[in-house]
Amino acid sequence: MSACVPTRTTEPSESATPERLHQPHSPPPAPRRRFRLAGADVSASIAVFLIALPLSLGIALATGAPLQAGLVAAAVGGLVAGRLGGSALQVSGPAAGLTVVTADLIHRYGWRTTCAITVLAGLAQLGLGCLRVARTALAVSPAIVHGMLAGIGVTIAVAQLHIVLGGTPQSSVLANLLALPAQVAAVRPAALAVSSLTLALLLLWPRLPGRAGRLLRKVPAALVAVSGATAVAALAGFTLPRVELPSWSSHALAGLPEGPALGLVAAVLTITLVCSVQSLLGAVAVDKLVASRAASPGGPEPADGTASGPAAAGPAAAATASPTGTAPPTVNGSAAVTAPPAASPSPPRVPRSDLDRELLGQGAANIVSGALGGLPIAGVAVRSSANVRAGAVSRNSTMLHGVLVVVAALLMVPVLEFIPLASLAALVMAVGIQMVSLHHIRTVTRHREVLVYAVTTLGVVFLGVLQGVALGIALAVATALHRLAHTRITHDEREGVHHVRVRGQLTFLAVPRLSRALHLVPHGVPAVVELDGSFMDHAAYETLQDWQKTHTAHGGTVEFGGRRPGLRIAEPVIPHADEDADCRCGPWTPWRNHQCDLTSLTPADTNDADRRADTPLATGTGTGTGTDASTGTGTGTGTGTNAASVESTDLNSADARSADITDVAHVAGEDTDEGRTRDTDRKETDPPPTTHQLVRGISAFQRNTAPLVRDELERLAREGQRPSQLFLTCADSRLVTSMITSSGPGDLFVVRNVGNLVPLPGEDSGDDSVAAAIEYAVDVLEVRSITVCGHSGCGAMQALLNAEPGAAHTPLKRWLRHGLPSLERMADDSRPRARIAGRAAADAVEQLCLTNVIQQLDHLRAHASVDRALRAGALELQGMYFHVGEAQAYLLTGEGRVFDHVRPVDVPA
Repeated sequence: MSACVPTRTTEPSESATPERLHQPHSPPPAPRRRFRLAGADVSASIAVFLIALPLSLGIALATGAPLQAGLVAAAVGGLVAGRLGGSALQVSGPAAGLTVVTADLIHRYGWRTTCAITVLAGLAQLGLGCLRVARTALAVSPAIVHGMLAGIGVTIAVAQLHIVLGGTPQSSVLANLLALPAQVAAVRPAALAVSSLTLALLLLWPRLPGRAGRLLRKVPAALVAVSGATAVAALAGFTLPRVELPSWSSHALAGLPEGPALGLVAAVLTITLVCSVQSLLGAVAVDKLVASRAASPGGPEPADGTASGPAAAGPAAAATASPTGTAPPTVNGSAAVTAPPAASPSPPRVPRSDLDRELLGQGAANIVSGALGGLPIAGVAVRSSANVRAGAVSRNSTMLHGVLVVVAALLMVPVLEFIPLASLAALVMAVGIQMVSLHHIRTVTRHREVLVYAVTTLGVVFLGVLQGVALGIALAVATALHRLAHTRITHDEREGVHHVRVRGQLTFLAVPRLSRALHLVPHGVPAVVELDGSFMDHAAYETLQDWQKTHTAHGGTVEFGGRRPGLRIAEPVIPHADEDADCRCGPWTPWRNHQCDLTSLTPADTNDADRRADTPLATGTGTGTGTDASTGTGTGTGTGTNAASVESTDLNSADARSADITDVAHVAGEDTDEGRTRDTDRKETDPPPTTHQLVRGISAFQRNTAPLVRDELERLAREGQRPSQLFLTCADSRLVTSMITSSGPGDLFVVRNVGNLVPLPGEDSGDDSVAAAIEYAVDVLEVRSITVCGHSGCGAMQALLNAEPGAAHTPLKRWLRHGLPSLERMADDSRPRARIAGRAAADAVEQLCLTNVIQQLDHLRAHASVDRALRAGALELQGMYFHVGEAQAYLLTGEGRVFDHVRPVDVPA
């Protein structure tokens, strides 16, 4: 029987069911969704459960609520918020950030009314979620959020310290501090011993060394600390207060709220605010953790096993998992057919958090938790980070952890009642101390918001959460208004030129002082107005424009410099009096081929050039520390005009925009019927456009950059150059080495040639310049690393691929023969192909560019000076690939053929 003939035929009526019948041109029916529980979700849920169980009991103890309320909140947070929330991997439950608020409510209104307040807060969260205002909560200053968490942490730590010492906490922080000396005098040794053991295990367990330590660290430190302290207390026979879980039949549920209406409304608002902000910021933080996990699959976890608080995330979330396995990579907008790398399959893509849905899920969870007699619920950073790092891939891990909490609450009551309260108090006290983050303090100090942080913290500690947050918001608004209105305007005269400098935002509030300073400039003299701000309103603009017209009418000249104020102004940027007002070029516009020559553009192109010229650029003149491209850390001390990171002593780093509003080109032109064209009747004495660019660029450097780098260049002139690395790259004009490495004067010894080629030593090349530079850099300058940097779209590699045999031997072709070994290496099928992490090369040119970097590194090792330094351990070689279109740098990994993304690093301010 032929293989093409089916062995059994059936009529459609016999085999096709109604579910599978559809019209020929209609879409096929959607497949039935099957519930699948990944093994990673199971292991992650167990890890989260082991952390959540002791923490839930400890937080319930700290609030003064029934201990079962913590288990109810943990179970509801896993099942309800995990199923309905917008963040797939965030774990919700009783949070330490709500401890102080809940304890105060229980003290004022009782437990049943507190549960009713939790229900009302959940309804308020549902309303906010329906209004889709979730992202508005992220507008709260991080200094306020950090200060709120720090204040809550201080309150928790001080209160739990009394239980650690064997006593009972008071109702306020001040009362706890006043009663602390008496408590120290009456300390109970057994309670102190159990608490000390708990803290010691919490501190030391994540730091166990060696291979055995790595295996043991998989067990959560919180579980080990509580279990170890419980075992020691039981074996030693200590008589201590222990966990008491009453029968579930007597568990108190929510009742009708009782108390003053105004106080209840304030309580609902407080719970809503704290729960919402903490949950939303936690969701953003989880997105960042998922993104970093996707960028470095299988990477090592932090040794301490801790996680930053939810407020550590900024208002903008990073992109989530890589698209591997979901869609093919694209090249110039079209799909590229690439073979997947030979590696284990990537985990399923985790979607980014839907913040409005997350708010709805948190509201539903609080309604259920309050109705069942549980604590208020919010997203919890420690559990969420443990969930992500344990490899969870879906919300099933969060929900399964809730199921495990239910099982434990029903079946493990006899075991839980062995836990001493002193051990739980020590655990919660450690959590409270960790909420006062030194990293947060350094961050707010660097951004000049430490006063807002301190006021919020002290307000939360001594007044309450809502009052402290209100104080912090008021101070943050006042600080912002002060920065907006605080403008320094100075006038001085140097070498016959009058300088008026404006530091800060130029609003109508500063117009009187600006007018006084401008009128100090005499008529008929040259004047320079330096605008070092990022905002100028209409009143200030008209003042400057009117003064400029008057001053130039009396024979004077006006030059505007400094930062571009046009980011927030409806009028065009103030130009030179004798220059075209439509041209708005800044110091970095040479990278855009200086398209200020608007007379050669169509009106559509002109509008596009104006739009791009008005785009804020995080570049400009400033001082910055050089960065080692091989390690990502600062190695040089040079200052320069770095495009990657520019700090200003006048403005926040986010406002450090720099563009020269006066560096504009005036090109005469005439209107024709066919549009604006170049002026073909240019005078012979006029310099060509390229000379305009050169002169303009030198002028901008002398005026803006030279004063900032002069001291450093003087030092380098005295001491000589001591670069940290040799950077060998292509001569392509699109590669700006100082920009992509954030380096300054004295940091890099740069060698550029066509194709970033390294000729083998001993070849009769007729050009020893590359070998001489290598020898000088290694033996004389003693550089510590050599980086060979290739790039996408390299013309030299294209020429190698398209070379025709027998063509004339021009100087370019004679030089490109040093790239032939790279071509041969790429054609050798016995060698593994060079690739970028996560994808193969987009085309043959990119494949050759990647291969060429690896081949030139081999050529480097053949040089005697490099070989000696490598054997002595004084030199390292780095391969780098820069994708021009993506503005993305890739470093060659230890595998020797994979170029991976450069990881973000924390650079001290």
